[in-house]
Amino acid sequence: MQRRKFLQNTALCAVAVSATGFVHFNGESYAGDCETTSDILGPFYRPDAPLRNNLLIKGAPGMEVRLTGTVKHKDCTTPNQGAKVELWHCGADGKYDNASDEFRYRATALCDDKGKYAFTKILPVPYDVGNGMIRPAHFHLLVSAPGYQSLVTQLYFSGDPNIAKDDYASASTAKSRILEVKSTAKGRKMVLFDVTMTEKLAAEPAALDKLTGTYTDEKNKNQKTVFFKRDGQLWRKAGEIIYGINYDYIGNNTFAQSGLPSSLQRTYAFEILEGGLVKMTDTSLDAKGNKSVRIAIKD
Repeated sequence: MQRRKFLQNTALCAVAVSATGFVHFNGESYAGDCETTSDILGPFYRPDAPLRNNLLIKGAPGMEVRLTGTVKHKDCTTPNQGAKVELWHCGADGKYDNASDEFRYRATALCDDKGKYAFTKILPVPYDVGNGMIRPAHFHLLVSAPGYQSLVTQLYFSGDPNIAKDDYASASTAKSRILEVKSTAKGRKMVLFDVTMTEKLAAEPAALDKLTGTYTDEKNKNQKTVFFKRDGQLWRKAGEIIYGINYDYIGNNTFAQSGLPSSLQRTYAFEILEGGLVKMTDTSLDAKGNKSVRIAIKD
């Protein structure tokens, strides 16, 4: 699907638990000495990828590479044993496997007792997303662990000429995620990426249960918005996007998608009305800074 269409389809959406430690919310973003920054989920996430470390496909083209690293607790030091790392990326043809039972170039790994994860795979390639936009080569990661808000991020590679023209890869928050592809003494290609989990703000599970469901627009009864819950986070179904889009709780009964530039931010704020009705206010800004507000009520 077109990248612009995906961004237009993305959206943002209820009880806070304060972050602890020295990773903190500064009013605009989460910051800390060892913070792993987030990136957009992208339209091609599929849950339930098989548990495996080897993603190589016999006879398929591509440069073999090993991606490995350590997932740590919020103290930046203690290994996070059993953290789950989901990985997905395109093939050498620039396409994602969005439907097959093989889950090509998609996998899940559980960190060992030292917090280590590893995948053997091919290096992804840049691909055309339309409108003259070329996405730089990248891995997608979704890292989750008990007690932490799931981390969605992307890894890029130094020397890729497409990074400079990509809004996400060129963002200041992505600098630590532009990685070198190194060679071992035996000539094996390696990419190293460590992850530090942060608590951030969390939504109370009981509150999420009240928010999930279908919302009908007040002015256009044919316009529906559907929210659901997975792994303690709020997700939204979004047209052609395979699974949906997940949102971080940002306070004041409001959720937002991480990784988007401020010009594309869109928020969902919720309010419990008399009689148990739930009102959702969808607020968005276009590239020119014009605000749009839409109201919907849970069915």
